[in-house]
Amino acid sequence: MTSPLNISIIQAQLSWENKEANLKKFESLLDTIPQETHIVTLPEMFSTGFSMNAAALAETMDGTTFQWLKTQAIRTKKIITGSFIVQEEGQFFNRLVWMMPNGEFYVYNKKHLFSKANEHLHFTAGDSKLVVQVNGWKILVQVCYDLRFPLWARQEKTNYDVLLNIANWPKVRAHAWRTLLRARAIENQAFVIACNVVGKDGNNLEYSGNSAAIDYLGETIWEQEDTEAIGFVSLQKEPLLQFRKDYPFLADRDSFLLLPTRQE
Repeated sequence: MTSPLNISIIQAQLSWENKEANLKKFESLLDTIPQETHIVTLPEMFSTGFSMNAAALAETMDGTTFQWLKTQAIRTKKIITGSFIVQEEGQFFNRLVWMMPNGEFYVYNKKHLFSKANEHLHFTAGDSKLVVQVNGWKILVQVCYDLRFPLWARQEKTNYDVLLNIANWPKVRAHAWRTLLRARAIENQAFVIACNVVGKDGNNLEYSGNSAAIDYLGETIWEQEDTEAIGFVSLQKEPLLQFRKDYPFLADRDSFLLLPTRQE
């Protein structure tokens, strides 16, 4: 029998381009999460907000934010994940770090850069997926805009049980956010965990949060709108496996070969 997977989702308002304030705030919030938590999710660019000021805000992989993640994961004995701005070999990345309690870590560079905000002009896109394993669960991690691209989440060679997305997704597109989260859960027969922010950023964009935990049927386990909150969910794998057995939709998935387009 597979162990439960316990996840705490921290939905918070960020201080624009203020690393010290954000790290201090999240350190305080970490002290309030349930003890039985295995994974703590922080938002996209949790130490700065979704800023394109990469040259001024970027850090190396031994900088302040990375060291903070390592210290907090060891201190709390939890896996902590979130993204921040990293400079490496002359390039900037919106990089998710998956920090474990023993100080080991994995990284995922955001694949789909948000061109509407000119993210593609300031950052370099990643070129590979990351699936991590915890307590017998496989977890695919994504960052914000990745959510709009179903092939990047598709269960095929990349098999997983949970899709985890961290974001700065504005309120004006909240309906799309909520709809796409449920679509990814249903089409991949997987749990979806989503961590977003609230409040306004330095560009005066408003965020409604709508951080959520959604099951493989597209049903909401937990969701919070407009206010700071910490959500806690305990996921059970056996019902997921039974549902996949009873409804083997994934066996009928397309191989996504490129086919010629017919013009009428």
